[in-house]
Amino acid sequence: MSGIFHLKRSGTQYMFNLKSSGNGEVVLTSERYTTKQNAEAGIASVKANAPYDARYQKLTASNGSPYFTLNATNGQVIGVSESYSSTTARENGITWVKTHAPSAPTVDLT
Repeated sequence: MSGIFHLKRSGTQYMFNLKSSGNGEVVLTSERYTTKQNAEAGIASVKANAPYDARYQKLTASNGSPYFTLNATNGQVIGVSESYSSTTARENGITWVKTHAPSAPTVDLT
């Protein structure tokens, strides 16, 4: 099971999802970008920052569900995870992103 980035349009903007190629589940979602080039730069930033523990922020949603963000070196959020059922599941999600994001190919769906 590996990862794949899906680059797509969202209205007049662009965004990407990092998905598991095994089950198609979205593991990480980007912000909206005004240009395709900026979205592609966001994917490059995810690939560059994913291996580093310090780039992850472990959070809890208002409904109590654990999730995480992946941040660039400047602290900007470059991806938000799905909500998880437990902190263990969130840890597994982080490990998965660290392992699969750096080498994940991009499929351009724009």
